[in-house]
Amino acid sequence: MIQLKVNGQAVAVNAAPDTPLLWALREQLNLTGTKFGCGIAQCGACTVHVDGEPTRSCVMPLSAVAGRHVTTVEGLMTTPTGQALQAAWVKEQAPQCGYCQSGQLMTAAKVVQGTKKLLSRADILEAMSGHVCRCGTYNQIAAAVSTAQKTLTGAKA
Repeated sequence: MIQLKVNGQAVAVNAAPDTPLLWALREQLNLTGTKFGCGIAQCGACTVHVDGEPTRSCVMPLSAVAGRHVTTVEGLMTTPTGQALQAAWVKEQAPQCGYCQSGQLMTAAKVVQGTKKLLSRADILEAMSGHVCRCGTYNQIAAAVSTAQKTLTGAKA
């Protein structure tokens, strides 16, 4: 049994220590918002937060997160940051097929959390550059991150 906290709840996962975190989340804990994309940490669909940092769960062994805090997109959506991002995603029509969006949202949350100054479009695109969107909605995603940041900082749109 490997003990960790997922979305604020203590959980015990009965899986081999080398099991990727992604599969423990999806198959053991039924948290299916985190997606499998490439399996080699290149596309970003599997991104979750481990102790507040965006992490590719498809290559993170379960043993490496023992005793740590993991936040999935399901957990993120219960926070003011997640809710601001969700509203911005809808407003800017960011998702197409939606497959990459949970990973995009997890990285976007890190981008907007705690920022005092508004980021430029170029800064947002660079911060989000580790994600692949096969639908090509990068412009809408950048606009949504900017919109969420304005909401969270109280800046004028």
